[in-house]
Amino acid sequence: MSDRPRFFDDLAGVAGGAISALAGLREEAESLVRARIDDAVRKLDLLRREELDAVAEMAANARSEQENAAVKLAAMEARLAVLEARLAALETAPRQEN
Repeated sequence: MSDRPRFFDDLAGVAGGAISALAGLREEAESLVRARIDDAVRKLDLLRREELDAVAEMAANARSEQENAAVKLAAMEARLAVLEARLAALETAPRQEN
């Protein structure tokens, strides 16, 4: 025979069932709130943090590529200026006939 009365066993079972029911209600409430927030985000056309981070990374990459292109363009313009100066010098130099 058990030392504890059956009443306490029944009470413990009811309490355990109530706790699991409350846990289920909590999960249901969380999913409902999450769904409502997702719906509001879609309606307001807001970005998620992951999307914002991806766009920021794309912008940083584009900025870096633009800076590299500007450096290359400056180098090409300098080379062009040198070539134009050489061409101008050749055009103004007296021609020697053989």
